[in-house]
Amino acid sequence: MRNLTSAWERDAKCLDIGLVNNMPDPALEATERQFRTLLCEAGEGFAVRLSLFSIPEVPRSDKAISQIGKSYSNISELWDKRLDGLIVTGAEPLTRSLMDEPFWASLTHLIAWAEHNTHSSVWSCLAAQAAVLRMDGIGRRPLGDKLFGVFECAKRSDHLMTAGVPSRFCMPHSRWNDIPEDALSACGYRVLTRLKDGIVDAFVKQQGKNLFVFFQGHPEYDAASLLLEYRRDIRRFLSRERDLYPSMPQGYFNEDAAAALTVLRARAVADRCQQSFAELPASLQAASVRSSWRPEAVLFYRNWLQHLSEQKDKRLQSRPTRTEYDFKPAVTPALSCVAPEAEAG
Repeated sequence: MRNLTSAWERDAKCLDIGLVNNMPDPALEATERQFRTLLCEAGEGFAVRLSLFSIPEVPRSDKAISQIGKSYSNISELWDKRLDGLIVTGAEPLTRSLMDEPFWASLTHLIAWAEHNTHSSVWSCLAAQAAVLRMDGIGRRPLGDKLFGVFECAKRSDHLMTAGVPSRFCMPHSRWNDIPEDALSACGYRVLTRLKDGIVDAFVKQQGKNLFVFFQGHPEYDAASLLLEYRRDIRRFLSRERDLYPSMPQGYFNEDAAAALTVLRARAVADRCQQSFAELPASLQAASVRSSWRPEAVLFYRNWLQHLSEQKDKRLQSRPTRTEYDFKPAVTPALSCVAPEAEAG
């Protein structure tokens, strides 16, 4: 038979990765940029082609729908395709139960698809909690207060995903819920890293030949991500979309910035008007924060890309050299994020 395999498809260093971006409209573009940048930083020696997908049931504004229509594919286009890896982001929850979310049916279909049509998949934040609920019936538990800021994590297990990661490092988190470690362990999950008080950070589960990777934190965040989220929550308080003034992200601002924000909070609580927000000092922009977690984030995703490459190489080695190859890239190369070594200019 005629060999239909392209040079990209025959090379284990060329990886096709899908990003299912479920983040709310204000963070849609930033999330795409964050993952693209992180994969490029982690992908030295690899050529990474990133394809963008959306779940239509995630509520969107007309502006976001227009943006998605220009550069994203509907998730339904995945069902008859295969990718080397998949990343699924969280979403802003609308209901108390994840099973009542409008995107639940599509997300559960995606979980089943990923197991049989990728070598490994990454599930971020709310997507991680939804995946374990669907896979093993493990429900999330409320933390009482929002886990918001940059927190020290401890490495719990040696694993291919934690190769080179120090015993202690920092990672940003922004969530209201957690998954109990004992419930994960009882169902065959392996906790890789955790915060103090037994709060789980990252964990994995091997499903047959597929490695499911779960991040309850946000290694993809850039330096300003938590600042922008905090500003958004302040706006919501001032516009009376929320009752309580948001807590300041922990371990994130320097002392001077934290002091200025404490003064701003007192003013805003005393006089709940948009003018209070206008007084947010310019010094509290990205210059006042830094992404202390970036080296470990790059390591995690470097290890993941290496795993994808090794698994792809095994698949290629197991195939006859002269046969039709059934891999179909999900999206055109126009959406590529390719390492500089692989594509000049």
